[in-house]
Amino acid sequence: MRIDFVSDVSCPWCAIGLKSLEKALDKLPELQVELHFQPFELNPQMAAEGEEINAHLARKYGAAPAQLEQTREAIRARGAELGFSFTKGARDRIYNTFDAHRLLHWAGLQDPQSQHALKLALLKAYFTDGKNPGSHAVLLEAAVGVGLDGTAASALLASDSLAEEVREAEAFWQAQGISSVPAIIINQRHLISGGQPPEVFEQALRQIAAAEQTGSA
Repeated sequence: MRIDFVSDVSCPWCAIGLKSLEKALDKLPELQVELHFQPFELNPQMAAEGEEINAHLARKYGAAPAQLEQTREAIRARGAELGFSFTKGARDRIYNTFDAHRLLHWAGLQDPQSQHALKLALLKAYFTDGKNPGSHAVLLEAAVGVGLDGTAASALLASDSLAEEVREAEAFWQAQGISSVPAIIINQRHLISGGQPPEVFEQALRQIAAAEQTGSA
């Protein structure tokens, strides 16, 4: 079973969706899954220095401070249930994530398991540790931390390598109608949207696997 996980490393619901998917897959050891992380930038025009998060969300969505804090509390609670920590106050700015997607694309070319580990490391760096996922130092630290070649990762980040490939991938998924994330595509034809609970992922994966086994999908 192929799963394409379209997401951004600055998207809290993407972290929730991924942890929920992982819990669902833990209950489905019989499935042989290939998990691929695909790029989606929530803010492709964001400057390198980023923007203060409350100002950004108020401008983008018209959200009031009280509403933002209520949403954050709900996200923190969901994360805690799944074993992921959204540290209060850690995410005070939103950053450009294009280089993070280049690094993830490169990691996927090395080994899908390393790409998965890097994705988790980058989500933790931003949401738990409050680090800038656009910083080359932060990206390199995450890459080395999951066992990727630091010299190769540093060379990649210092160049424009894989920029075209990432932009092509982003354009492809947008052309498929993906306009919000996370978007989880199963076997290139079944879509699950949003940070669903683990039970929803588990039920959907069971149904898809059973239907495709009988040829009725």
